[in-house]
Amino acid sequence: LPVPLKKPKTQEAEEGSSVIFEAETEKPDAKVKWQCNSKDIASDSKYIIAADGNKHSLTIKAITKEDASVYAVIAGGSKVKFELKVVSQPAEDPADGKPEEASSQPAVAPVQEETPAPAQAGDAHPPDTRQDLTGLFTEKPQSGEVTVGENITFVAKVNAESLLKKPTVKWFKGKWMDLASKSGKHLQLKETYDRNTKVYTFEMHIIAAKANFAGGYRCEVSSKDKFDSCNFDLTVHEARAPEGLDIRAAFRRTSTDGNDDSGELDFSTLLKKRTVQVHTETDVDVWNILSQAPPSEYEKIAFQYGITDLRGMLKRLKKMKKEEKKSEAFLKKLDPAYQVSKGHKIKLAVEVANSDIEVKWLKNGQEIQPTGRYIFESVGNMRYLTINHCSLADDAAYSCKVGDEKCTTELFVKEPPVLIVKNLEDQMVMKGERVELECEVSEEGANVKWEKDGVELTRDESFKYRFKKDGCKHVLIINEATKEDCGHYKVKTNGGESMAEVLVQEKELEVYQSIADLTVKAKDQAVFKCEVSDENVRGTWYKNGVEVKPDARVNITHIGRIHKLTIDDVKPEDEGDYTFVPDGYAFNLSAKLNFLEVKIDYVPRQDPPKIHLDCLGRTAESTIVVVAGNKLRLDVPITGDPAPTVIWTKGEKVVTEGDGRVHVETTKGHCVFTIECAERQDEGIYSVVVRNPAGEDTADIHVKVVDVPDPPMAPTILSVGEDSCVVQWEPPLFDGGQPIIGYVLERKKLKSYRWMRLNFDPYPETTYEAKRMIEGVPYEMRVYAVNSIGMSRHSPASQPFVPIAPTSEPLGLCVDDVSDTSITLKWRRPERIGSADLEGYGIEYCKEGTDEWIPAMEGLTERTSMVIKGLTTGDKLQFRVRAYNMAGPSAPATLAQPITIREIMQRPKIWLPRNLRQTLMKKVGDTMNIVIPFQGKPRPKVTWSKDGEPLDPTLASVRNSEVDTILFIRKTERKHSGKYELQVQIENVEDKAAVTLQVVDLPGPPEALKIVDTWGFNVALEWKPPKDNGNCEITGYTIQKADKKTMEWYTVHDQYRRTHCVVSDLIMGNEYVFRVFSINLVGLGPEPYCTKDSVYIQKTGIIYKPPSYKDHDFTEAPKFTRPLVDRSVIAGYNATLSCAVRGIPKPRVTWYKNKMDISNEAKYRMISKQGVLTLEIRKPCPFDGGVYTCKAVNDSGEDIVECKLEVRPTHQIIKEKYINIF
Repeated sequence: LPVPLKKPKTQEAEEGSSVIFEAETEKPDAKVKWQCNSKDIASDSKYIIAADGNKHSLTIKAITKEDASVYAVIAGGSKVKFELKVVSQPAEDPADGKPEEASSQPAVAPVQEETPAPAQAGDAHPPDTRQDLTGLFTEKPQSGEVTVGENITFVAKVNAESLLKKPTVKWFKGKWMDLASKSGKHLQLKETYDRNTKVYTFEMHIIAAKANFAGGYRCEVSSKDKFDSCNFDLTVHEARAPEGLDIRAAFRRTSTDGNDDSGELDFSTLLKKRTVQVHTETDVDVWNILSQAPPSEYEKIAFQYGITDLRGMLKRLKKMKKEEKKSEAFLKKLDPAYQVSKGHKIKLAVEVANSDIEVKWLKNGQEIQPTGRYIFESVGNMRYLTINHCSLADDAAYSCKVGDEKCTTELFVKEPPVLIVKNLEDQMVMKGERVELECEVSEEGANVKWEKDGVELTRDESFKYRFKKDGCKHVLIINEATKEDCGHYKVKTNGGESMAEVLVQEKELEVYQSIADLTVKAKDQAVFKCEVSDENVRGTWYKNGVEVKPDARVNITHIGRIHKLTIDDVKPEDEGDYTFVPDGYAFNLSAKLNFLEVKIDYVPRQDPPKIHLDCLGRTAESTIVVVAGNKLRLDVPITGDPAPTVIWTKGEKVVTEGDGRVHVETTKGHCVFTIECAERQDEGIYSVVVRNPAGEDTADIHVKVVDVPDPPMAPTILSVGEDSCVVQWEPPLFDGGQPIIGYVLERKKLKSYRWMRLNFDPYPETTYEAKRMIEGVPYEMRVYAVNSIGMSRHSPASQPFVPIAPTSEPLGLCVDDVSDTSITLKWRRPERIGSADLEGYGIEYCKEGTDEWIPAMEGLTERTSMVIKGLTTGDKLQFRVRAYNMAGPSAPATLAQPITIREIMQRPKIWLPRNLRQTLMKKVGDTMNIVIPFQGKPRPKVTWSKDGEPLDPTLASVRNSEVDTILFIRKTERKHSGKYELQVQIENVEDKAAVTLQVVDLPGPPEALKIVDTWGFNVALEWKPPKDNGNCEITGYTIQKADKKTMEWYTVHDQYRRTHCVVSDLIMGNEYVFRVFSINLVGLGPEPYCTKDSVYIQKTGIIYKPPSYKDHDFTEAPKFTRPLVDRSVIAGYNATLSCAVRGIPKPRVTWYKNKMDISNEAKYRMISKQGVLTLEIRKPCPFDGGVYTCKAVNDSGEDIVECKLEVRPTHQIIKEKYINIF
């Protein structure tokens, strides 16, 4: 269709002027029609229609206000609408007018200029403020401003050239409110598609904007696995009077431009003429007076200040903003809007100030009564309205009323997505037949959209398409299909879509009965008869290519579907090829008329029999060809006296009339052999033998039965593409006795029952590429064989297949490692996989200067990395990787340049994991398995040692690879503790790292437990730490007591840290023994230490002698309880060094770096809290590394602790992470 390339634009012109609308079409000399209000425009004195090639124009002269209307241009099936807006001419200043008077009169025109027109509201932003186009959008919707009551349009454009399917666009307000279900009076969503530029244009029209339309909006576009979104804002302004506007001039109905139609309430012309008295008026704020005056005084004030348009003044005053008073009834009001899905429930809540007050709930101003769907709740100050099973009828405005106050909200009910339950089916119809495309959706009354080849279908003026709804069924009806109706039809809902293909074929004429060859003798009648499917089809008979005209002997009849050619009194010149050609169809039916000449000779009595087969046009073997299903009649003239006996044989078997199809007749001078409805087994050599007393004669006749071919074997699918496949089949085993002239193919969807023909003319090859299929949908194929007789039965269906496209190329192909004989490649999965699963990757390489690609491996690999070995050192090779799926290989991903196969020298380096930089603790019996990665090329030599001695192989197992080393101890023992050193060396370059292993066990019992003192009900105990601490620090002790009578042990102290304690609350008269367990990081020691002596608690005496005490000396020299630890930090991130110190009195602390005092440097921050000392280094750099010392001094002494700080640059950290990952 000649779609306009350049569309006419809406224009604005002055009254009395001329305007030109221009349009361009795709094809030159296309028929273009112009319309005004859906009525055709003819060229006359007012309208001038011109055309120049593909450029068309409409000129409108002497524009009047009646010309302001909607116009349209129609080119083929495309219709584009545009508008003409007519404005009045500005009034000219009178010649005798004074400039001062004109300037002194206020005008309303500036007010109109400040309010943007609806058509310009969407263009209020200059193009240089457009957002960056980084996704699918080629043009994003821009934020806009509009005045209440006016229109605005937001436009989004998407280029579909690189997309696999049509993009889907959704418009939202706020976060979740989908605007697709809100289309109506104030909101319209439109969509257009330009075939030439392949650009989709999506528009959102807001009509008669309201104040609550303001807010944030979002436009989302998606297409298969691609997505993009854009946010924009809409600002709605109230129609307020601008500052400095003279209210009296704005609402005076007298025209200031000389026109008489400004109003009919101006009576100033009836007043008497007076001389103008010039006096100055004081500026009065009339708005302030009106806002403070009661409504009863409005008319008086308007008259006093010369305001004649009282109604306009009141409307403007009503729109002015008022200060909202704080609500006294509500503590929390309803939100402005709510959204709920259809069928769900929603609860609206308000909080009132008075807990005892009653509220009323209103829906669209009508009070709601409580029912099963509307439930009212009152909990304290909260009031709830619950709506169950929301339907579209619940989409309304709801209010909660308390006395004279009320708060209002709007509820939007969102419909669930409508799914397509029954998909469309492909159809193939004859030209002129009716087409019905039917689908079934999940909900009744749902809206669906029909498209043909991506263009939406509507009820156009010709009523070509009809749309029918019947419950959940939706039907698209095409009454009389034409060739233009071929294409892909799609039905869309908000939850899915379905596509089907419609093929329209010219009506195929079927032959029910073909004409057969005839063999007749002189004076007989020859009748050629055929029957076709259409009784309205006429035809022409030809003899040897010359049309046959009816005469006295030749009669041509056409009755219904039967066409007949009758020739009476056959003569030798009637012999030849006769053809019937149907009118309007490119095929013919042919048969041959053979004339049997009877030679009459004088035969004397007792003449031996003779067979006369002297027929013109017969082959040497006397072959008779008959079509299977037709009648075979062999009329053989014979002579002999007396009349001979005739015997027919086939092979050595005599043919009799036992079969009802075979008839043998013998008349004077003739013998007739007839087979009704010839079959394939009737083919062969028939012999006729005539005998009489005078002798016998024999003749052989070869009968050949031709038929339609056998069906071919099931076709095989060789390959598939995105919307196509290549199918191959074998010729049928039996060709029907005639050569195969071609094949006819059909396909259907796997779940459908309708077969679609792919070709109408016989296809001569046995390999065919079928196109125009839908990706991801399973199909089947079948084949018919065609010879000159007709078409065979269909072959068995092929195996189901799915049209799919190859994947996109793999991403990020790069070289991970290179050695003298190998290379390691890495890549990522393709961005687009498609409908089929990914089968694997194929890797190939090519030597520079050659075009031969050599596979690097047999088969495919599922991994995204590959080590290719066995390469020649020094070769420059190019590599490529292709992804494979069912459709075959994808486009290759190649390296930017060839790679030289040569190992890259690399210094040895150990990457010690962070957890191994501190002492590694293991319990006795645990398994130790540490992995330490390193680097170096060529492969470095790895050496382990323990405490300076070579590592004993019986002590631990070591396993080395090219990139790491593993130290393994199956069952740790105390002897495994120590410092393990790792050394990697390449020639004279080496790197070392150390790992400290501490194997810990349960502690032994304490020693020298004794009873120090006893007084009252108390006992003082004292002991020494155990000799065996389990190779780790003792964290505490458990002290238990037992009565010597029962020897039941009770815990007195648990996790007790000191080596002396007091056991109190003992019972008088009992004798006690005590025992102590040691506790370390592993747990409670297995063996306790018991006191050798027991303690008897005696009764207390009357006289108490207090013990003498010495004053305790609390002074203590500084001592670091937690030392500084060596650290390795990242440059640019704050670092801290911490330690703990004790001492009485509180020691004075000084920090040093490389023995230099840093106390007064701003880069460092010293913190001391409860004995914990912290040095914070702000954003260290590599120069801040070194030895840091902390010194604590008091009157009793001093103590020093130090550590080493390493500051690593950032790029080194990134490198470590990369090594750890791979």
